[in-house]
Amino acid sequence: MMELKTDTSVDAMYEAGQVVASALTAVRKAADVGVSLVELDEVAREVLRAAGATSPFLGYRPTFAPTPFPAVICASVNDAIVHGIPDGYRLRDGDLVSIDCGAQLGGWAGDSAISFTVGTPRPADVRLIETAERALAAGIGAAVVGNRMGDIAHAIGTVCRTAGYGIMEDYGGHGIGRRMHEDPPVPNEGRPGRGIPLRRGMVLAIEPMLIGGGTDTYRTAPDGWTLRTTDGTRAAHVEHTVAITETTPRILTSRH
Repeated sequence: MMELKTDTSVDAMYEAGQVVASALTAVRKAADVGVSLVELDEVAREVLRAAGATSPFLGYRPTFAPTPFPAVICASVNDAIVHGIPDGYRLRDGDLVSIDCGAQLGGWAGDSAISFTVGTPRPADVRLIETAERALAAGIGAAVVGNRMGDIAHAIGTVCRTAGYGIMEDYGGHGIGRRMHEDPPVPNEGRPGRGIPLRRGMVLAIEPMLIGGGTDTYRTAPDGWTLRTTDGTRAAHVEHTVAITETTPRILTSRH
């Protein structure tokens, strides 16, 4: 069941969202050639600890997962699209990195993701990330009262497909509130004017997941968590938690 949030609740979610934003900013700053993914996870853990927040990722075990998730960030490198487990891998020059992070604070959740390159960027990676960010902005722009869920999906999908990229099948965004994953699902491709009406008080995690090679398929790595492109091309994942208001969308995980 979808819960419409009050203005007070949205303000509280903004506080959780800002913890996520701070964690992602700190991780991005720490990411450099030679730094391990588990070290980046520790950076995020320290931000959460300092804020008095907990992680909705740590210990999370959905039905598909063989084990509980062991970290507070998902760290997905190069052909990993989402759900990468931070390990001892040390970042290399030219890596494309996607970091997803959540926070639980005062009973409310925030969720956001960024993609960036380490060291010398490949032009193709820069274009992929920029397109993902444009798709996210288009989706957020469509998150207004009077539109429907299909308008968000169509806005995201149009940017991705026009650029020639694939859209990860079966995955998309989600409602968010007291829990990280709530109703309704937020597709990354769809038909305008279709789907549930968007209402004030809805809070959505909008998250395009782009595949550089143009395919939509993925494979699950042996760890049971990491989802990788089937063609070996690189991927980008960006996300914001967004509240629908009477006027413009409010980004609760904005980074300043």
